Amino acid sequence: MFSKVLVANRGEIAVRVMRALEELGVATVAVYSETDRDTPHVRRADEAYLLGGGAATESYLVVEKIIDAARRAGAEAIHPGYGFLAENSAFARACEEAGIVFIGPPADAIDAMGSKTRAREVMRDAGVPIVPGTIDPVDDVEAARKIVDDDIGYPVAIKAAGGGGGKGFRVAHSEDELESAFEGAAREGEKFFSDATVYLERYLPDPRHVEVQVLADTHGNVIHLFERDCSVQRRHQKLIEESPAPAVSPELRERIGRIGTDAARAVGYFSAGTIEGLLQGEDYFFLEMNTRVQVEHCVTEMATGIDIVREQIKIAAGEELAFGQDDVVLRGHAIECRINAEDAAKRFAPAPGTIASYREPSGPFVRVDSGVEAGSEISPLYDPMVAKLIVWDVDRQASTNRMRRALAEFEVGGLTTLIPFHLALLDTHQWRAGETCRDLVEDPEWLKGTAAPPAEPAGGSAEEDDEEEKLERSYAVEVSGRRFDVKVIGPPPVANGAAPASGAAGMPSGPTRKPRRRERGGASSGGGGAAEDLVSPLQGTILRVAVEQGTEVEEGALICVIEAMKMENEITAHRAGKVEELGVSEGGSVSTGAKIAVIR
Repeated sequence: MFSKVLVANRGEIAVRVMRALEELGVATVAVYSETDRDTPHVRRADEAYLLGGGAATESYLVVEKIIDAARRAGAEAIHPGYGFLAENSAFARACEEAGIVFIGPPADAIDAMGSKTRAREVMRDAGVPIVPGTIDPVDDVEAARKIVDDDIGYPVAIKAAGGGGGKGFRVAHSEDELESAFEGAAREGEKFFSDATVYLERYLPDPRHVEVQVLADTHGNVIHLFERDCSVQRRHQKLIEESPAPAVSPELRERIGRIGTDAARAVGYFSAGTIEGLLQGEDYFFLEMNTRVQVEHCVTEMATGIDIVREQIKIAAGEELAFGQDDVVLRGHAIECRINAEDAAKRFAPAPGTIASYREPSGPFVRVDSGVEAGSEISPLYDPMVAKLIVWDVDRQASTNRMRRALAEFEVGGLTTLIPFHLALLDTHQWRAGETCRDLVEDPEWLKGTAAPPAEPAGGSAEEDDEEEKLERSYAVEVSGRRFDVKVIGPPPVANGAAPASGAAGMPSGPTRKPRRRERGGASSGGGGAAEDLVSPLQGTILRVAVEQGTEVEEGALICVIEAMKMENEITAHRAGKVEELGVSEGGSVSTGAKIAVIR
């Protein structure tokens, strides 16, 4: 087993990996951006190293900086978590060249599965069923139009070859939508995966999203841990996951599991991985393989009792799986809700901000994976996840009841989250019937009834005030880019007549109180100072402007696309009329409440 491992990630997954390492007796090393300087994952680690600026492109995505931190720390291995560099074969090879173990699959397997077109070809050749569509990339819109007309038909899915996690995925329901969908998928593919090539698949209108968790060691053992259902999604990104899948019979479960292990063997896979697929009736199609630990691995852990992250680390250390397929037993039912900082009533617009108060639920078989606390900032620079709430009980209905109770206990003050949405959805007949709930998630009128604004914090508590009177102060300091926790005892230093609070040097301690951002306007509604004003519901970067000043638009017409928290948000006209003023341009930034356009 390793003696020290660097965790090349942030937030809840960094904390999750560190917990597994601590239980194995392995020392932990954190890396962090300037934005994450005083976050829980940094303070938890035995050592921590600054990577650079606030953006991921300046820190968590810079291979050279992560390798350098591992060398300085003397780490024998690197765990990438998910996202960032987790499925980057060049990073896996860089680790190998540096003599550092990459806790994940071999680089060749990442390459084979990283390109969706290549993955489809490999799976087809291995006898794994794939969704009908193209194997080779499609060069341009005209080529796509001919393929759709001749072979696939509408609706058609346009997907980035290097995509995943809902990025680079567009659907054209008719020929009129094909060009926009093609360009959108290519644009996201280039932005998130440095690969603008796309391919086409038949779009299945209401399939179940069912995936199989696999574990494979370096000794030739490949097993599956049964399936998860991840059908409740927005923008092709998951909101709720559960295991076992409600629509899967024992016979189908066995077939899906076999498809998962066959797919892993086809690429010489080892480590933890997930085969994602679409289930339409009794037909199951390979969708893609995620060559990493999944966000939703927790529900499988709860339903099988197997620590997937621990097994992943042990496999990387060369150990053989201590159990076989017959030893894996599926018991009860587990559900996971992603608690994101999003406003469901505004088409799931990101809602970054500061967590004023924070209290996690507890009780029997309730688990929370998080990397935040009161005072944590949910930054627009990263994804909007606050925490994952996972529960287990003897069956689906009992698990649903437990989840609703736990959601009601979860307190995230000062921030708009999906907790009200989850509570409302779990109370619908669609959820109780085990449906995909796609009609609910895509219905903005239903969603408007789910989001209630959180209570405004009233200021610091007496306990916080008492804490500030103590003469003992803790600081985080950096020496040559390495983070140290320092305790200072004695009279507090005074600056401008006020004693600084504990925490990172130059940073306040405890909850940073800010007024809750009141979002007006949004993706399909106007707001601001006048009825003619279309204002931004979120802060972000303008990726595309679809109109010009003087353009006549219908209500619901696309005005611009804003990228925030790794998601593209289409801002549409709140009324019909002429665009008399246009306040944004491509490549520029926009703040919450800023005027995008005036439409009269």
